[in-house]
Amino acid sequence: MGGSVDEAIVIERKSPQMRPDAKVEKVALFGNFGTGNLGNEATLQAMVLNVRKHLPNAKISCICPKPQNTAVEYNIYPIPIRAPIQIWRLSSLWNREDKIADGNISKATTWRYPRVRAVLKRSHRILTYPFIEAYRWRKGFAALKGNDLLIMTGTGMVGDYAIGPFDLHYDILRWSIISRLCRCKLLFVSVGGGPIRHALSRSFIKTSLALAEYCSYRDTPSKDHLSAVGIDVSNHAVYPDLAFSLPKVVIPANRDSEGRETVVGVGIMNYHTRRGGPGSDQAIYRDYIARIASFVVRLLDRGYTVRILIGDVTWDQDVRGDLKMELEGRGCNYDARGIIDEPASSVDELLLQLASVDVVVSPRFHNVLLGLMLGKPAIAISYHEKFQPLMSGIGLDEFCCDIERIDVDELIGKVVKLVEGAPAIKAQIALKTENYRAALDEQYLRIFESVQFCVRKPTDVRRT
Repeated sequence: MGGSVDEAIVIERKSPQMRPDAKVEKVALFGNFGTGNLGNEATLQAMVLNVRKHLPNAKISCICPKPQNTAVEYNIYPIPIRAPIQIWRLSSLWNREDKIADGNISKATTWRYPRVRAVLKRSHRILTYPFIEAYRWRKGFAALKGNDLLIMTGTGMVGDYAIGPFDLHYDILRWSIISRLCRCKLLFVSVGGGPIRHALSRSFIKTSLALAEYCSYRDTPSKDHLSAVGIDVSNHAVYPDLAFSLPKVVIPANRDSEGRETVVGVGIMNYHTRRGGPGSDQAIYRDYIARIASFVVRLLDRGYTVRILIGDVTWDQDVRGDLKMELEGRGCNYDARGIIDEPASSVDELLLQLASVDVVVSPRFHNVLLGLMLGKPAIAISYHEKFQPLMSGIGLDEFCCDIERIDVDELIGKVVKLVEGAPAIKAQIALKTENYRAALDEQYLRIFESVQFCVRKPTDVRRT
């Protein structure tokens, strides 16, 4: 690939010049974007670049929790997933410290105050909630009016890992209903599904999928999970994860491994519970950190270089510090033992780091996926059902282990096996991922042609 990677990315992201007489499509992308999860950001980047490839005149907006971040990154219009609203505050009774400091509360009142304050807060939320929701629905209509497409963009949004009924699932329902009332076509594209354990979440997702004109899942188990909970998926498709469709022009060249030490990319994650929700289990976390530290020490003892990989720029930062502390507690000099720890802050940086390693070992789903896309032999440290179909699809079933049952000896053995068998394994990965890319190209043509937009040949954005 000629020129620098950074230059290629900038050129690819530029929208082609619009023709004055061209039809302008309006496409809204929905998802948990802008929050620092690099896997989700890779999914968004893939969709944005492919929309621009197939609909070069499209106006793209993004409905997400941190829309300003995506607006800056991709030059698209920001729409908050929940319209912010300034809520009036109750009287100074809400501020215990101020009241006590002013000497306006008797000892008896002070003793009762926390309970009174809690009741007032709860009542306030209940009474104002309908007005807040009405406001958000009205803002949603205003934001989506005139759009041609609302695309629910990949990720595991129709599963319940770290998602409650009134979190993303209710947001999906709200925007799905708004899209249909606005006569905006609703598409769920390569989303991850299941498990969905909460009955209310199942109801919200079932209604949302029923409103869609097109649905596809990133693997067959996702489709099967939804079918098992009573959702009609008979006319729904299965296509690979959207991150496999990142345009080749943004993918950095792999670093030549000839004549240098083997580099193992070790991913880390802020893992506490199987469900990913509240109620963190520190014992599980500490055991996980201890086992990863043992794994890193064993890799270093074998002469490998270790590159630490993160998948979330917010949640994984503390894990880096905890791992460093654990290693140094074992007498391992973190800065002098061949450990590279330069946390990525963007998808582009993560891709460059993945391109520099020989093997990827990670509990972050998209660290593994993007490594595979780059042709890297990988081991998945699984905390969720989604890892097995990813690894099985590539033909690496045996290289998937449970995050709560990490056997360091076994893990080292798997790394050695991948290093020794790298040529054949890389060829196998390349064949599979190229098939995934072709399948996703087919899906893009299918969804854009189905709404009678893609009547011209897709634009091929190249360096001139």
